[in-house]
Amino acid sequence: MLMLNDEFGHLSYDLVGDGSPVVLVHAGVADHRMWDAVVPALAQRHTVIRYDLRGFGRSAPPSGSFRETDDLRRLLDHLGHERVRLVGASWGGRVALDFTLTHPDRVHSLAMLAAPWPRYHWSEDMIAYDEAETAALEAGDVDAAVRINLDMWLRGPARGWDDVADGLADQLRGPLRTSLENQAVVGEHSQGPATGDLAAISVPTLVGVGKLDVADFQEIARRYAAEIPGATLVEFASAHLIAMDAPAELSAALTPFLAR
Repeated sequence: MLMLNDEFGHLSYDLVGDGSPVVLVHAGVADHRMWDAVVPALAQRHTVIRYDLRGFGRSAPPSGSFRETDDLRRLLDHLGHERVRLVGASWGGRVALDFTLTHPDRVHSLAMLAAPWPRYHWSEDMIAYDEAETAALEAGDVDAAVRINLDMWLRGPARGWDDVADGLADQLRGPLRTSLENQAVVGEHSQGPATGDLAAISVPTLVGVGKLDVADFQEIARRYAAEIPGATLVEFASAHLIAMDAPAELSAALTPFLAR
């Protein structure tokens, strides 16, 4: 991977393909590799840019206060891209949305896949998941925290492990462990999501969600689709991590959307 050094450490990124630039922003339990099965289809028509958020994958944990939107702007400036298509998954979807709100002139289109809603009133199931993860990390049992997250985000609440494609858990386990090990320092230094009026978003927007995802995220997706003008809601036969769970289905939806 390539590297962009700055005062907070460094960001690692990857480029493939040729054409109009598309930036893929990974989920908060993964890294740039979660897009591996989607990149070949997108790279046929686009320059595909993937990067690891600070404290994820090969990007260094932050050494000071930072904003994810500033990091994305810094990367685009470094690469010389004035305007891009953004695709973000889960927390990466929120980063993509925040970037659209703060830098609307730099976004051609926005695709948000299972993005969270700030200060959402989470269900009892989500609260129980968070408490279990916190307890495991406080006990120093990162392996248990990894298992808890794999159950929640990869398997999902609506199926068994026999229904999850072989190899996906092994593919996610390493990036997930890195995210958990750096969770505290990232949380300490991250300035959090931006604020803005969803009704002001004027770019084409696709809101995606897995039909096997946690009910909270299905409700949030419908809320985003209702409040962002002209947004299209697309449901996928997957749990939370659509790009890993249903890459062919996602590629088929993104290809015509990104060509607009």
